[in-house]
Amino acid sequence: MLAKPRPLDRTGEVETGVAAEAAGLDALLGHLKPIEIIERSAHEFRGAVAAVSSFGADSAVLLHMISEIDRSLPVIFLDTGKHFEETLGYRDALVADFGLTDIRVIKPEEGALQRVDPTGRLHETDTDSCCNVRKVEPLARGVEPFRAWFTGRKRFQATTRTALPVFEAVGSRIRINPLAHWTTSDQADYMRAHALRENPLVAYGYLSIGCFPCTQPVQPGEDARSGRWAGHAKTECGIHLSGLEKSLTDASL
Repeated sequence: MLAKPRPLDRTGEVETGVAAEAAGLDALLGHLKPIEIIERSAHEFRGAVAAVSSFGADSAVLLHMISEIDRSLPVIFLDTGKHFEETLGYRDALVADFGLTDIRVIKPEEGALQRVDPTGRLHETDTDSCCNVRKVEPLARGVEPFRAWFTGRKRFQATTRTALPVFEAVGSRIRINPLAHWTTSDQADYMRAHALRENPLVAYGYLSIGCFPCTQPVQPGEDARSGRWAGHAKTECGIHLSGLEKSLTDASL
């Protein structure tokens, strides 16, 4: 008896097509102003695009622009269980300020936390595993229904982001960084021009804000993300690296 043929695995084909789509969009739209990129992208991916926001040090700019285009656009927030109270308060304040109507709070799987971090102290011994269970896997679930998502990442934030494109492929989806080419001055000017609320932790030197156990104020002369995982070689939580792409292609999603 002939063996039953296996279903074709078209993952590679799909991802190649998405990579080409991202490159094409980057060439076509990447030079536009951020708000124009958001508007054109919201139209291109109508009903299938979200924003991901940490409600951190400079989140207000992207969220304000999104509210100018579509207040109902879904905004995904990862509630890691380790946020500063100021971050949670800032989230609620910005949502009210901008009239955002679709905030999706994604939390780690309780069963996974019980397996790998039952004491809540995993960050002390394995920061990568902590980020994986509290950020990477939850974000994969959060963006799974969408074809694309917006982030507030910028090239100036860290040496690891100096070549950041506006449109990039992540597996079978597209990540959009409308503010990629902005400078600190562009950021500050927009905040002032629109009288945007600032995260209260910024006044204390927190220029990039993540979970409280792994975030500290930035020292003079250091880049904005130097206060994240200080003392470790780690520079990214994983949601912007290949770990997310692997989670997005996991059969469990």
